[in-house]
Amino acid sequence: MTWGRQMAENQMWGGRFAGGPSAIMSAINASIEVDQRLWRQDIAASLAHAAMLAEAGIISTADASAIKTGLQDIAAAIEAQQLSFTADLEDIHMNIEAELTRRIGEPGRRLHTARSRNDQVATDFRLWVRDALDGLDAALLDLQRGLLAQAGLHAGTVMPGFTHLQIAQPITFGHHLLAYVEMFARDRGRARDARERLNECPLGAAALAGTSYPIDRTQTAHALGFREPMRNSLDAVSARDFACEYIGVAALTATHLSRLAEELVLWTSPLFGFVRLSDAYTSGSSIMPQKRNPDAAELIRAKAARITGSLTAMLGVVKALPLAYAKDLQEDKALVFEAADALALSMAAMTGMIGDLEANPEAMRAAAAKGYANATDLADWLVQHLGIPFREAHHITGTIVKLAETRGQALEDLPLTDLQSVEPRITQGVHDVLPLDKSVASRNSFGGSAPAQVRAQIAYWTEKLS
Repeated sequence: MTWGRQMAENQMWGGRFAGGPSAIMSAINASIEVDQRLWRQDIAASLAHAAMLAEAGIISTADASAIKTGLQDIAAAIEAQQLSFTADLEDIHMNIEAELTRRIGEPGRRLHTARSRNDQVATDFRLWVRDALDGLDAALLDLQRGLLAQAGLHAGTVMPGFTHLQIAQPITFGHHLLAYVEMFARDRGRARDARERLNECPLGAAALAGTSYPIDRTQTAHALGFREPMRNSLDAVSARDFACEYIGVAALTATHLSRLAEELVLWTSPLFGFVRLSDAYTSGSSIMPQKRNPDAAELIRAKAARITGSLTAMLGVVKALPLAYAKDLQEDKALVFEAADALALSMAAMTGMIGDLEANPEAMRAAAAKGYANATDLADWLVQHLGIPFREAHHITGTIVKLAETRGQALEDLPLTDLQSVEPRITQGVHDVLPLDKSVASRNSFGGSAPAQVRAQIAYWTEKLS
């Protein structure tokens, strides 16, 4: 039996198996449709492994040179879409190794010396997730810069701030957008933390117990950009907390995107009218010609749920696995890839929407004028100028708000005599704090919504993100 035929019949399991698997076994066991996207990482790890084997004298330099040339040719063929994969060889790792041996012969069979598919898969997967975290960090930076640009345009644009989705106090649109700059900064921090933790190399752990060959694991780790090799071979092949953590970072990021998407859905409704999204990120109705639907924002909300589902499923896969490797872990990549794809699309859509949205300052100001958003300013004036305890000032203000409601007037439009009918000590000076712009400007504490504070934070983030 030739080696190629043996591969096809025995799925690289060796002489222990005389026959091939059933069609059902082949279908459930093959993962090439999912893990083929690891081909770059697999070739990079194999190049590092072959170079180390030659350096250690385990294979000849001629074999290592042939392996290097063969792998580079395979990479070029895959890049040019000139190489197809087969489920008969289960996964991307065996497809590449089989193609290498077909091209260069005997040296290709030596590549797998001193490694197992267990440490090979773990290494490739870590490399992929590391790249994904780097990509997420870059995408989050782009989104932060987009938010920062809009915040700069609207540092003084008055809008209502909400609690319980009820008008609470006036703030600025720039201040609101900066809240998301902060959220996404924390997401970037989590991505960098996760990258640091995963940046250890499993290669050389072999199946689970290490190898008797005189390998240099530090060499391969450094060649692949890892900080150091993992220190326990059992943990090296079985650990998937890096995958769980990646999806966890993705889920939190997607949750923040979803919160912003929800606000865009609300703000674009004619009932709010705070912002307008371009045709690029909205759709129409098949029956109602007036509609402009914020479909991209709505789909971001839904994708956040799918990413959270991937996290739950990933934790379920690993929660009851004994050491070391189990085939359950084949399912990890589909969950990570699905989360990564959904997040990348959501990030791109949100960055696009933020970049070209148009704010409606008039609608924002009109909304802030409703709901007595400046009531707290009145209460604070009573405390600061009349020495009234805040709880009493709160009660007085509530009574004045009720009076204004019955008159259908804003607080700043109530005559002084009406204010004094509730609290006789109120003076004309109260009208200095009740206008919306003065209300917003008065909140000048660090991190507050005063335009001066907003511009200071914009300057801080502009420098930090440059």
